[in-house]
Amino acid sequence: MERQRTNRRVQIDESQPPKYDTVDEGDDNSMRMRPSQNNVTESQEPFMGVKVRRKASLHREYKGDYIDVPSRPYLIKIMEKQGDTQVLFADNVLKFTGNGKMKRRILLITNFAIYLVDPDTAALKRRIALAAVEKMSLSELSDNFFAIIIPYEYDLLMASTRKSEIVTVLVEATKSDSAQLEVVFSNRFEYNATSDLVKEVQFEEVEGGVKTRILTR
Repeated sequence: MERQRTNRRVQIDESQPPKYDTVDEGDDNSMRMRPSQNNVTESQEPFMGVKVRRKASLHREYKGDYIDVPSRPYLIKIMEKQGDTQVLFADNVLKFTGNGKMKRRILLITNFAIYLVDPDTAALKRRIALAAVEKMSLSELSDNFFAIIIPYEYDLLMASTRKSEIVTVLVEATKSDSAQLEVVFSNRFEYNATSDLVKEVQFEEVEGGVKTRILTR
């Protein structure tokens, strides 16, 4: 029997950036942070001439670590257990589960892997080797959504106001002499929400913003 298609509209208020956890200042410098790329411009990003950009995102300075990783011992412990020490990006994001729920997660990108950590329990929920990532899927509009496609696992659909920086960091981190991470722009793309569940994300520009739908295939 053909699986019934269901519509589920997901709306994120793009006028209000997500609230981030208050972080105490720490003096543990054992983790190496990527230097801020203060001179990064749109022409250096994988979006030039393709994606509609918000004015606020043009020529935005890249900080890398937005949650002060060295002040959070549990994050350091998680990465050191895997042999990771260099943080390229760290921030709070929204991650979409297989059943369509949104979960708060800490996204860490190192020079070896992507980490998703539950900020409430301090538990590592998933680690993905950068070598396992095939491509990233995004719309051509000014929304917060992006999908990370991992062929031999299930994919990730997330939302972040710092999506441009996340994509740029991943492209640079996975670049080699013979290959570069593919970034695909389309207002309709599929992703594997679980090992046996395919979903489609559709984007439509409407008055006042972007309407996003997530459909079960």
